[in-house]
Amino acid sequence: MLSSLQIINNGFAYVVDEDVFFSIDKSPCYGCLSGRKLEDNRAGERVNVDSRKRNPADFALWKSAKPGEPSWESPWGLGRPGWHIECSAMSAHYLTFSFDIHGGGMDLIFPHHENEIAQSTAACSESHVRYWMHNGFVTENNEKMSKSLGNFFTIRDICKLYHPLALRIFLMGTHYRSPVNYSSALLEIASERIFYIYQTLLDCEVVLAPYREGNLKEKITPDAQKCIARFHLDFRTSMADDLHTPVVLASLLEPLKTINTVLNSLKGKKQKQPLQIQSLVALEKEVKNVLTVLGLMSSSTCSEVLEQLKDAALKRACLTEDEVLQQIEERALARKNKEYAKSDEIRKKLSDIGIALMDVPEGTIWRPCVPPEQQQPVCNSNDKTETRLDDKTKAQLDDKTKT
Repeated sequence: MLSSLQIINNGFAYVVDEDVFFSIDKSPCYGCLSGRKLEDNRAGERVNVDSRKRNPADFALWKSAKPGEPSWESPWGLGRPGWHIECSAMSAHYLTFSFDIHGGGMDLIFPHHENEIAQSTAACSESHVRYWMHNGFVTENNEKMSKSLGNFFTIRDICKLYHPLALRIFLMGTHYRSPVNYSSALLEIASERIFYIYQTLLDCEVVLAPYREGNLKEKITPDAQKCIARFHLDFRTSMADDLHTPVVLASLLEPLKTINTVLNSLKGKKQKQPLQIQSLVALEKEVKNVLTVLGLMSSSTCSEVLEQLKDAALKRACLTEDEVLQQIEERALARKNKEYAKSDEIRKKLSDIGIALMDVPEGTIWRPCVPPEQQQPVCNSNDKTETRLDDKTKAQLDDKTKT
């Protein structure tokens, strides 16, 4: 167990009255984490310098008790541990003096983590952390979040309107050491991305369902083989490069696109297509493996996740599904009566609040979408940019097709 007494006995600390201070002059590696030099430290800018210190940058390991403060017995009298020593003591107790990862915000690099290293190595020369990881701040409109500014959100608050997977993929879209600029627009886009991923996986599962128990050959198409090899390499390289998750997420689009290409090639074909089926199996496995590593593979089924995403979209739109279905019926009636301006207005009104209507052979369905003012190109489950023709143009095209 790490203690101030160990550090004193090893000659790295001294006692003044009933306080214990760490002597940074005794620590030759002080500044190794932050890269700061002792001469860069300008003492007294934030708090008054304690004249009892041998060096103004020395920090407290043990503080004598003040009236009304919690305190404990020690060899130096009643007092409490300093902030830095608390963390090192807990780490040493639960993780031992040597462990793999120590993290925190960028603002903790100096002096907190720098002081942790100094006092831990002073107590035990074998103390070592393999990786120090420091995350960027979460900002809103490029301003740091804080309760005092009133721009502070909890994960619980965000997940009332957005699926947790949407929040996770939003955060992974920025490298962990960079600032994360929070905005509802970016969460809408992240939600759309998750919907696309899970719709693609669901479409894949539906097609593969009859073949799950069969003995499929290992051979796959050359395109699928190249796609998997490239994606696997991108994933390993990016994750090894300081967990560069934004690159992984960008690379994920290629196998998803390939899956949709294969799905499209199988439409309308009654005979088995062994190469395509096995290619889907291999592509699905690779995508799901990566999603699992990233924590983006839900324990719920794909259809359940899609329903959860739709429920969240309805909450953001302040609508119920029955109200959306009623709007769909009204639009269908308007189209039947050739009231195209009215049908377009219904679709636009829903689109403006994040509900997209899609006409399919079976009728009209709805799905979440990014509202136009926050919108980038929308990908449907077949990985095609949705072309939103007005209803009059669509009717004219339908008539030409019939004739």
